[in-house]
Amino acid sequence: MQDMREQFVAVQKNGDGDLTAFKTSSGRVLDYQSALQEVQAGQISGVNAFKGRDGETYIRGDADGDPTNNLDQLPLF
Repeated sequence: MQDMREQFVAVQKNGDGDLTAFKTSSGRVLDYQSALQEVQAGQISGVNAFKGRDGETYIRGDADGDPTNNLDQLPLF
C-alpha cells in the first residue's frame, strides 16, 4: 500500500541555521509548531518527533542511513 501521507520537501531556516518552517509535498507551508503537531499526529511521513536534552520536542528525519534526505539537506523556500 502506498503511503499517502505528505512529506516535507523544503525548509526555511533562521539566521542560526535552525529550521523554522516546512513546505509539504502538497504545497502547504507549516510553521514549526504546526509541523510538529502534524508529525506527532502521524500525518507526515519520513520524520519523527523526539524530546531533546533541553526538554523541548523537535522534528527530525527518520534514520534510514541516507543523509541526502535529512531535513537540513532539503532545499530552502
